[in-house]
Amino acid sequence: MSITQEQVKAAVGEIIDANTEKDLAATKSVKTVEIDGDKVSIGIVLGYPAAGYFDEMKKLVTEKVSALDGVGSVEVSVSSKIVSHAVQQNLKPQEGIKNIIAVASGKGGVGKSTTAVNLALALQAEGATVGILDADIYGPSMPRMLGCSGQPESEDGKSLEPMVGHGIQSMSIGYLVEEDTPMIWRGPMVTQALEQLLNDTNWKDVDYMVIDLPPGTGDTQLTLAQKIPVSGAVIVTTPQDIALLDAKKGLKMFEKVEVPVLGIVENMSIHICSECGHAEHIFGEGGGSKMAEEYGVDFLGALPLDISIREQADSGNPSVAAHPDSKVSEIYREIARKTAAKLATKARDHSAAFPSIVIQNN
Repeated sequence: MSITQEQVKAAVGEIIDANTEKDLAATKSVKTVEIDGDKVSIGIVLGYPAAGYFDEMKKLVTEKVSALDGVGSVEVSVSSKIVSHAVQQNLKPQEGIKNIIAVASGKGGVGKSTTAVNLALALQAEGATVGILDADIYGPSMPRMLGCSGQPESEDGKSLEPMVGHGIQSMSIGYLVEEDTPMIWRGPMVTQALEQLLNDTNWKDVDYMVIDLPPGTGDTQLTLAQKIPVSGAVIVTTPQDIALLDAKKGLKMFEKVEVPVLGIVENMSIHICSECGHAEHIFGEGGGSKMAEEYGVDFLGALPLDISIREQADSGNPSVAAHPDSKVSEIYREIARKTAAKLATKARDHSAAFPSIVIQNN
C-alpha cells in the first residue's frame, strides 16, 4: 500500500511542539511533503529560532512517519523563519528590527539585566540576529556586561553605529558618558534619550531587539508602551513575596497598554552549595510559577542563584558566551526558545502589505 501526502501531513500535524505547546498543524509548520515510492521527505519550518531543538524535532517527525504503513525511509529538514509580529495598535515596527521584546521587573535587584543579556545571547545561539537596548538611563550596565568599551561611531554625524559585543548589537547611554558620571536628569529628558538611542541607531536586520528596562512602572516604561513598537514583554522576578508583589504591578502595566506578556522568568530560584551540594530555596519556592498560573501567562523557566552567573556578567563575558555548553546556558536557551515561540504564536504584522496613501495638492 502506497502512502499519500495527506496521510503524512495529518500524522506530522499531530506532533506537539514543546516550545509553542501547539501541534504542528496549528502552527502551520509543515511546509513540504514529497513522496518518491516508499521514500518520504518532509520540510518543517518553525516560526522562531530553535537550533538547539532541531534534532529533537527531526527525531519526533522521523519516528511518527516511520510508523506509517508503506514508508521505507524518512528524510526530515528543520529550519526557522522569523517574521515581524503585531505591535501596539497606533505604532508600526521599527525599521531594521523585526520584533522588540521588553525585559522588565517591578523591583530592582532581581537580576533583570543579567537575564536580559543572557536571553539576548541565547536567542543568538539559537540562530537569530539580536540587538539589545539598555533603557536604564540612570544605571546603564550593558557596556560592562557585553565587554564593550569606547564610544559608538557616527558616519553621518546624525546617527550612531551600534556597539557589538559577543556578536550582539547594542546601544546604551553608558557608551556616551563616563562610567562614574551620574545622569541627573528629569523624566522628560530620560524618555527623549531613550527614544533617540533606539531611533538614531543604525540597527542591522535585527530579528529580536531585547530592551532592558529599569525597574518600576514610571516614565521610561510609559514611553516604551506608548511610543516604542513592542511585540511582547518578559517579566523577571525572584520567588520572594516582596519581589512578586512588584512583578505583578509590571505585568498589569503591560496588560493595560496592550503589550502581550510572553511569560515569567524566576531568577535566583534555588541555591546549590558549591561545597556540599545542598540545595536550598533561599528566596522562597515556586513564586514565579504560581504568579504565572494566577495571571494566565507562561512560566518560561527558573534560574539558579549561582555565583558564576554574577561573576561572568561582571567580567563582560556572560554565562551563555562564557560556557555555552553549561547547564545554566542550556536553561537560558530553553527560556529563549520558549520566549520566541510564544511570540511566534501571536498575530503577525501585516503593515508592510498595505500601501501608504499620500494626498497631494496639484
